[in-house]
Amino acid sequence: MNKFLIAGLLGLLTLSAQAADITLTGSGSTFVKPAMDKWADAYDKKGTGVKVTYAGGGSGTGQKNVQDGTVDFAGSDGPLSDAALAIARSKDNNILHLPVVAGAVVIIYNVPGVTNLKLDGATIANIYLGKITKWNDPAIASQNPDDKLPDADISTVHRSDGSGTTFIFTDYLSNVSADWKKNVGKATTVEWPGTGVGQSGSAGVAGQVQKTVGGIGYVELIYAANNKISYADIKNANGKYVTASLDSVSDALGTATIPADFRFSFVNAPGDTSYPISGVTWLMVPQHSKDAAKGAKLVEFLKWIYNDADAKKMAHDLNYAPIPDAVVKRVLTTIDTIK
Repeated sequence: MNKFLIAGLLGLLTLSAQAADITLTGSGSTFVKPAMDKWADAYDKKGTGVKVTYAGGGSGTGQKNVQDGTVDFAGSDGPLSDAALAIARSKDNNILHLPVVAGAVVIIYNVPGVTNLKLDGATIANIYLGKITKWNDPAIASQNPDDKLPDADISTVHRSDGSGTTFIFTDYLSNVSADWKKNVGKATTVEWPGTGVGQSGSAGVAGQVQKTVGGIGYVELIYAANNKISYADIKNANGKYVTASLDSVSDALGTATIPADFRFSFVNAPGDTSYPISGVTWLMVPQHSKDAAKGAKLVEFLKWIYNDADAKKMAHDLNYAPIPDAVVKRVLTTIDTIK
């Protein structure tokens, strides 16, 4: 074989091997993991030479990993605190918050004979505070006059791991209950009052609720929908009971004021059709990559997520609400600052 042809083929093989060597690693939010898995698989099949892996593990894990620099990006349903960001900036590791999808946290329950439960925020807070302990409590019965609620104990279930789902849920409870805000607060992990049971991940919470008559818990809408688990309609800020859906999350998100750093909350949003326990998932990305080649490839991957029609459809099909176009434009401008 011609030696120049051989050299050319070897050169192409070398370039191919080099391209395939770039792996972008992520961890964190289980809320966004179904979308990340779809995106990673589709991006790999595009033949970009970049492999994307996303380990999940919960928002708390993702936040820690991205601050430690052990991943290239993280997913989180709760933002970093001012103090955490200040530490990162002092190490020349400013971490950007890029809102990528929005979704709902739903209240799942196991009450035989009840299929269309309605709850308001004060009642949910008091259930988790241990102040409401029976399913036929007047606070629940008054909201569900057509249901025969049993004289049965309520068993609360919560996440035991660092969870963005917990952040959204406790952010909501802090918004609707002064007692909760004062005594428990909002975080990816909190000191849970009462005698509730902790479980790891949405699968753990759902499994515990499903096997416990009288159980109540909270999971992502996508998890409840995919596993055909009943969830309650929640009374919103306008006094309307709303079912969690892509549209009702989008309606809530449309009311949000979004600052320059994209750290915001829109729980208990106004509007007749807004679902009140809604939140956003951020991709947390170091603004200054330790590896310039990886940084450039991460920028390409991020822009594909926000711009590609197929990537957007994947998220839509998984019941994630999209980030508004005007906000996406701002996000893309921020992505251009990654070096």
